[in-house]
Order: sequence, then C-alpha cells, then structure tokens
Amino acid sequence: MSAPALIHVVDDDASLRTALSRLLSAAGFAVRGYASTGDFLLDPPPDRPGCLLLDVRMPGPSGLELQTFLRRQGSPLPIIFLTGHAEVAASVQAMKAGAVDFLTKPVAREALLDAVRHALEQDTRQRADRDEAQQLRARFDALTPRERAVFDQVVAGRLNKAIAEAMGIAERTVKLQRAQVMTKLGASSAAELGRLAERLRQLPD
Repeated sequence: MSAPALIHVVDDDASLRTALSRLLSAAGFAVRGYASTGDFLLDPPPDRPGCLLLDVRMPGPSGLELQTFLRRQGSPLPIIFLTGHAEVAASVQAMKAGAVDFLTKPVAREALLDAVRHALEQDTRQRADRDEAQQLRARFDALTPRERAVFDQVVAGRLNKAIAEAMGIAERTVKLQRAQVMTKLGASSAAELGRLAERLRQLPD
C-alpha cells in the first residue's frame, strides 16, 4: 500500500500551521509543518508524492524567494501560495513561475483541498513524465556506437542503401542494426524513432 501524499506547510503563523495540518490530516494527507523557508531547506522533502503550501510573506527569505530557489534547483514539487494580502503583483509573479494556485487567507476548506488535489494531479503527471524520460534515456544509452550511428541516419530520413554507403557497411547489416535499434527503443517505425529523437533532444544531459 502506497503512503499518503505528503503536504509541506511553510508558514510563520503557528496557529495557522496547526489548523492547516489538522484539516489536511483529516482529509487523509500526511503533513509536515515549517515555521520558515530556512526550516524547510534544512529538512529536505523525501522523494514521494506531495506539494508545498507556502506563505508569501515571512521573516527571512520570502515564499517567492523559496520558489525561485527551488526552481533553480530543479525541484518538481508543486507550489500553492497562501497570503493574507491581496497581492496582485506577487500572484502574477508566482503563477508565471509555475505556481499551481494563489489563495488568500482565510482560505475556505474546499478551495484549499481543491488546490491541493490539483497540485497532486500535477505532481503525478510530472512524475510519470520523469519516469518515462529516464526509461527512454536508459534505453538509448544501451545502444552500441554503431546502433547510435544508424539511429542518427534513420532519423535524418535516409534509406538503408544510403546509410550503408555513408557508413561503409553492407545494406543487410544496416537492416539488422536498424531492427536492433527499434527493438531496444521500443519503436515500430522510422516516424516513431523520429519522435523519440526529438524527445531525447529535449532531455537534460
């Protein structure tokens, strides 16, 4: 049985942290509370489904500053901002930087839970995308140097005969290598190899 999603609540208001923690726990979520962005950074979140409920204004680094830091670190944790003020500029900045939602305190129970569910759906999609990317990279890394050369030729649109001439090998060897490439990458056509090549180009090194 998988563990419940872990919600991180970062807010310097202790009473609000407690109230949010109780509400989220009653809804079936695991919760961790932090009094500041520094406390959160000192206790890095585990790699499990979850999201971050983050106050905008706090002593020390603000919620927006933490969002910027996490983004630079490549953290995939979805963020929901909470604020006690109608901060239009801050909300625009937060949403442009990828925040899931920007809620004003006091936030209604259903509005908060809806935002959390939305954030967790985003987290699920992002995790699936990362897993798929890792699997694709592992399959590509398993290709031999010659198979990679054939792969490059195929996605460039060249036919077997032209590939054989370019690589100085027999056409039947190209056919064999091409079949091995498609099997290893789980592709069924040259067009699908092309799509995988584009996906590989988008992955970080």
